Amino acid sequence: MNCALNRSDIVQPARFITFEGGEGSGKTTQSKKLFAKLDEAGVNVMWTREPGGSYGAEEIRSLLVKGEANRWAPSTEALLMFAARDDHWKTWIEPALLAGTWVICDRFADSSYAYQGYGKGVPLDFLNTLYYSTVGTVQPDRTYLFDVPVDIGLARAHTRMHQDHTKEDRFEGLGSSFHERVRTGFKALADAEPVRFCMLDATQSIEILEAQVWQDVKCLISATAHG
Repeated sequence: MNCALNRSDIVQPARFITFEGGEGSGKTTQSKKLFAKLDEAGVNVMWTREPGGSYGAEEIRSLLVKGEANRWAPSTEALLMFAARDDHWKTWIEPALLAGTWVICDRFADSSYAYQGYGKGVPLDFLNTLYYSTVGTVQPDRTYLFDVPVDIGLARAHTRMHQDHTKEDRFEGLGSSFHERVRTGFKALADAEPVRFCMLDATQSIEILEAQVWQDVKCLISATAHG
């Protein structure tokens, strides 16, 4: 569907858009590209990430993405994720949305369901309790899920880490079977909420994915503007 976008269409309410996917899916690149496009279009927009985003959550991030793969028990890991999310939501995301700022977030709670829930076996009911106790009932307006085969995604992730000299490789060390469960979890989440989720084939080029996301966002804006 071809949705034209006029500056007058960019109105309140602010939108909360999340980017999800397994390792090496390209979601971070695409989230930053969308941020740049919206900013250029005159939207008051903020880019952030999880785990992290706020000052307190960034301190917790280092505990989660660095170190030995089995550093934390699954339930402990989930609690740390939601502790970071609680600070991120209350001090960063929610105030921005209330002020009329669009929020683009690289990962949000769906990653906790996919990684700690489907990947590590933390009961989904427990994660639901943590979500409602921290974020409440708010959900993202749109979630872009970048689906990529595990072997391709992990190869991309390893290349990126080698180039960036990053030490944030804890989850990459959990093995392909774990990441297959994560991929299955993301797909199950998308199947359960087809209106919120937009799943994209992440084996496509960066340019094609960027165009697909932008086309969908223009339709989302137009639908909001015209009721």
